[in-house]
Amino acid sequence: MRRIDELVEKYIENKTFPGGVLLVGNDKEIFFKKAYGYRALFPEREENSLDTIYDLASLTKVVATTPAIMKLLEDGEIRLWDSVGKFLKEFSNEEKSKIKIFHLLTHTSGFPPYSNAWKYTKNPEELKEELLKTELSYKTGENYVYSCLNFIFLKYIVEEITNISFEKYVKENIFDPLNMRDTMFLPKDEKRVAPTSQRDEKILRGEPDDELAYYQGGISGNAGLFSTAEDLYRYARSLINKEYMIFSPYTIELFTKEHISFGEEKRGLGWMIKSISSSCGDLFSEKSFGHTGYTGTSLWIDPLKKIIVIFLSNRTHISREKNLEQMIEFRPRLHNLIVKYFFKIAPQE
Repeated sequence: MRRIDELVEKYIENKTFPGGVLLVGNDKEIFFKKAYGYRALFPEREENSLDTIYDLASLTKVVATTPAIMKLLEDGEIRLWDSVGKFLKEFSNEEKSKIKIFHLLTHTSGFPPYSNAWKYTKNPEELKEELLKTELSYKTGENYVYSCLNFIFLKYIVEEITNISFEKYVKENIFDPLNMRDTMFLPKDEKRVAPTSQRDEKILRGEPDDELAYYQGGISGNAGLFSTAEDLYRYARSLINKEYMIFSPYTIELFTKEHISFGEEKRGLGWMIKSISSSCGDLFSEKSFGHTGYTGTSLWIDPLKKIIVIFLSNRTHISREKNLEQMIEFRPRLHNLIVKYFFKIAPQE
């Protein structure tokens, strides 16, 4: 385990992130958790702790939005091949009429990666209107382009069907049943929140680092969720241990298996699937699924080896761009070390 500590501390020294929380477990228990470095560097240094609340960034897609869609599917409200236009009238035109919920979940809808609409309007309702007008950049189903817009639109669908706020829906149906007490949008306990970048002449602390989430009032389907490592473990465990499941195992299998493959990218429904370039490294099984977040977060689950690895950091507190490649370099190395040190005995088939 000393080698794991050395690796994390090396990347802290190289200014990849100010600190982080690492949690390793299986489907039954946590057997390693440690806080490294600092929660904040400025305006004052703050020591990190295991209960630090991190901006999850794109982990929101698989911790909030994807399970919300799973819930609606199990409740008979949607099917994967329902047209998005059935729920959002803006998708009824000829260009967008072929987009199904499946395409949003697998990033094959045709939408571009992001939108600069936030630069032109800061009003959440006006921003929503602009986002819904986004034109396709390729024909639906003919390519894979990872896009935050897909999950923003899925959030709109959840609210359209349920007639309640997305925030309330995921709290009542996902977080509360799993006792995820520290998982929320716009957390109020700023002392425990790890700050990220600066925007509007302030250091963000409890508000999302992502621009589209930030200017939608802090609540979005692509980003904006905050959580702790232990809360994320409760969620991850529920996907591989029947005792804690809030979904049918058949639903979980459907969403976490490979559905599309373009080049080196493999995707489930919402989830990344283990591939050559995956951030879970080289030693996780081919059935592994996970996701990363722009702020420096990651969650990977190996359902065959029963491995859960969570690493949370706030690298954007240092820089949004300069340390990105270092973060990408760090993740697979960390996961390879973890498999070596914690999972020496192969599971019985």
